[in-house]
Amino acid sequence: MEFTKTTEQESHYNDLEKMSILELLQNINKEDQTVPQIVKQSIPEIEILVKAIVPKLKNGGRLFYIGAGTSGRLGVVDASECPPTFGVSEDLVIALIAGGDKAIRKAVENAEDSKEQGWEDLLKHKISSNDAVIGIAASGTTPYVIGALEKCNQQNIITGCITCNQNSPMSLVSQYPIEVIVGPEFVTGSSRMKAGTAQKLVLNMISTSLMIQLGRVKGNKMVDMQLSNHKLVNRGIQMIVDEIGVSHQLAKELLASNGSVRKAVNAYRNG
Repeated sequence: MEFTKTTEQESHYNDLEKMSILELLQNINKEDQTVPQIVKQSIPEIEILVKAIVPKLKNGGRLFYIGAGTSGRLGVVDASECPPTFGVSEDLVIALIAGGDKAIRKAVENAEDSKEQGWEDLLKHKISSNDAVIGIAASGTTPYVIGALEKCNQQNIITGCITCNQNSPMSLVSQYPIEVIVGPEFVTGSSRMKAGTAQKLVLNMISTSLMIQLGRVKGNKMVDMQLSNHKLVNRGIQMIVDEIGVSHQLAKELLASNGSVRKAVNAYRNG
């Protein structure tokens, strides 16, 4: 099948500048509502990828996200949330973005056009066949990502991808491609919109299911979360109260002395 970028196709809407604010908001929302159902169609592919990654992480491997622009930033967001949410090391899920950290805030000219730089960035982290790499690119054509995935395949490293175009070059070099075909954007070609939303949803699914598989959630609670602000401390105290039925004061003392909900509960039960 010939490769066509549906993310670049003409918007279903025209004369956007003539719409009222209400019409703009309603039409953007109308398009956004299609995204979760399209993501749903990709669950079988997401499941296969997660199943391939779980053993790697259980055996001491790491998960890398690699992307450029909006896609790269979404990887950075997802990776950066794993340590505070699940109490894992900052080295477990690592996000690389074309142009480096400065590209998180500002576009770096031509950063994504090098087919060698992605692999060079992975080498800085001493990547090996113990690890897994997921390329993120709405277009599926980003050289920075494709080159990295090709090298990973040569080194027997698991490769997956998240893209919003069918049969893209990135999908063809990925062992576990996820294609979420959201169609034309409200503003033609603005893939930070539906495509970005779709990628964020898929990343949520991947990282959350991985962390649950690694035992980082108990029941439905983030028992290993980092207690980095008053809101999270209070949430942790309530978790302990709910789990073992102690007073609020004792739960507060247990959390303070043990540093996490899991450790506090275990200390009380083993005490």
